[in-house]
Parts: sequence; C-alpha cells; structure tokens
Amino acid sequence: MKAIENRRSIRKYKSDEVDTAIIEELIYSATLAPSAKNRQPWKFIVYRGNAKQELVEVMRKGVTEEKITHRSMPQWAWAIPDAENTIRIMEEAPCLIAVLNTNQKTPFATIGNEDRIVEICDSLSIGAAIENLILRATDMGLGTLWIANTCFAYEELVKYIGTEHQLTGIVAVGYPAEAPGKRPRKKMEDILEYREL
Repeated sequence: MKAIENRRSIRKYKSDEVDTAIIEELIYSATLAPSAKNRQPWKFIVYRGNAKQELVEVMRKGVTEEKITHRSMPQWAWAIPDAENTIRIMEEAPCLIAVLNTNQKTPFATIGNEDRIVEICDSLSIGAAIENLILRATDMGLGTLWIANTCFAYEELVKYIGTEHQLTGIVAVGYPAEAPGKRPRKKMEDILEYREL
C-alpha cells in the first residue's frame, strides 16, 4: 500500500545509472502480472547509454515530422508540445524501457471485432505488468514515467527498434530529482456504485 500511495510520475531524474540487477528485478516483477489466457504478451527492451540517446533522437525526429505533417495524429496536434517535453524527460532519464505487445501489430490498422477484443485484453495485461514494474521501482526508491507520447513517432520508433510487434509505450526509469505532490483523485462517491439485491 505504501508504494501505491507514494508512486508519482517523475519528470526529472538524477544522472545516476540504474544497475542491471535492479532492472532485471523490475522486469521480473512485471512478469508476475496476470494476463488474459496467460498469453504474457509482453517484451521489454532496455535502452541505456548511446543506445538510449539514439532512441531519443528517433523520437525527436518523429515528433518533429508529426508537428509538420500531422500525418498520424491530426486531431491531437494540440498535444505536440507535451510530446516535445517528453523528449526532454527521455534525455534526462538514465534508462528507457520499450514495451512491446508481442501478439499485436500497429495500432493504426483496422482489425476485426474479435481481434480488437484480444488486443484490449492484451493491453490490459501489459498495463498490469507495467503497474507491477512501476510499483516495484517506487518501493526501491526509483522514479518512473509511463510514456504514451510514442504515438507521435510510432513508425520511426518501431523501425529503429526493429520490430513488427505493437509498441505500447516506453517507461523512463531512474533516481528521481523531484518529489511531486499527490495529484487530486476523483471522489469515491463519483466513481463507486453498489448494486445489491
């Protein structure tokens, strides 16, 4: 419960590297998550050092291209400045973990009803895995940020990563250089309803 209550989205990081043993413990924690039909549809690719910087540059080029063309996300043009800030965060974090859905391909393709349900179930499974990773990181004194702004550079990123699997996002991991306060949450009466006979 302490890790759940203390978890924050961290956007400023110290330069200290995260040891491989710690990263592997985070990934192990992720793999303990429940998954639909036990498909375990996740793959984690860790980027550090020069490889991380290359990934950031690919993200930067993709976001810059999207800012000009609005090809992939035309109705979200208003969110480009946030994606540009995400690049700064990615540069600062010492470790980036790309998270793939190994059962799915691009989210920009039209798929059938049954495949959509499988995609939703796999996405929920990956969300549970990421939550495990993030909570374990919090428990170990690390900060994290779940990055979905990869959608603005999707094609560029999957090409660089070298995968046909669906990129669900990237998790920034490092030692926090900030201590944000708790963000407001909706009131219990607004989100909880009981129905009993």
